[in-house]
Amino acid sequence: MECRPFLKWVGGKRQLLPELKRRLPKRFERYHEPFVGGGALFFDQRPHLASLYDNNPDLIELYGVVRDRVEELIAALYRHKIAHQEGREAYFYQIRDLDRGGGLAALDAIERAARFVYLNRTCFNGVYRVNREGFFNVPYGRYKNPLICDEPNLRACSEALKHATLSHGDFEQVLDGAQPGDFVYFDPPYVPLSATANFTGYTAGGFDESMQLRLRDVCDRLGQKGVFVMLSNSSAKWVIETYRAGGYKVEKVKATRAINAHGHKRGAINEVIVRNYTRNGLLHG
Repeated sequence: MECRPFLKWVGGKRQLLPELKRRLPKRFERYHEPFVGGGALFFDQRPHLASLYDNNPDLIELYGVVRDRVEELIAALYRHKIAHQEGREAYFYQIRDLDRGGGLAALDAIERAARFVYLNRTCFNGVYRVNREGFFNVPYGRYKNPLICDEPNLRACSEALKHATLSHGDFEQVLDGAQPGDFVYFDPPYVPLSATANFTGYTAGGFDESMQLRLRDVCDRLGQKGVFVMLSNSSAKWVIETYRAGGYKVEKVKATRAINAHGHKRGAINEVIVRNYTRNGLLHG
């Protein structure tokens, strides 16, 4: 059965899938995705062997629950659905604010995972954002009939995840797991297109220029190991010049962005897909 991401995710790659799929290696061994986020490419491909990583521990815990305890998660989500129908906005803020009063510590893994999905499906634009104290601070989304529990898709995603190992941590750990002939897809926080942004403040984790350079170095080291690497990023001049100088193939593509707090920023925009290989093999190594 086909499956799709069960989360809304800012920067998700569902709209870019045709371009990504067109550029996948003909053959590879294990699939690795260090910034898994919503996992659009993973769920589309459903690789037989996969390693998924993210520096968001709540997200990785959720993926583990979907993989190993999906029926319990579905039951918990139905409870949220019923309560939401009765309480709507008041119920949303009650659940959202559990992390402020210490109530989150009393939840078990299933309840934490269900809370994550519930908030994602009912908050404004499906944005995942926490403040400096680590509190989820996205407001209510005011949807008429949010899809809180997509039961068939959750089961399909659970089956896809059965073949995946899950790890919380920094993207550099992929160097320990990736072997020659494997494929790694990177979808990091994007370099800002605005020159005034100056690499600061565009992700809660502070993914700045030094992190982008460290990511480029990880791509280099993976190529030296004989690993196929593909990366998505903005079409900022810095990205294009940095990767082309390293001998990578850099191609501009059109991507549609449906999730943005500002309506005028939604729609088709230029992004780039970076690769260290072509149909004939690795470009360098």
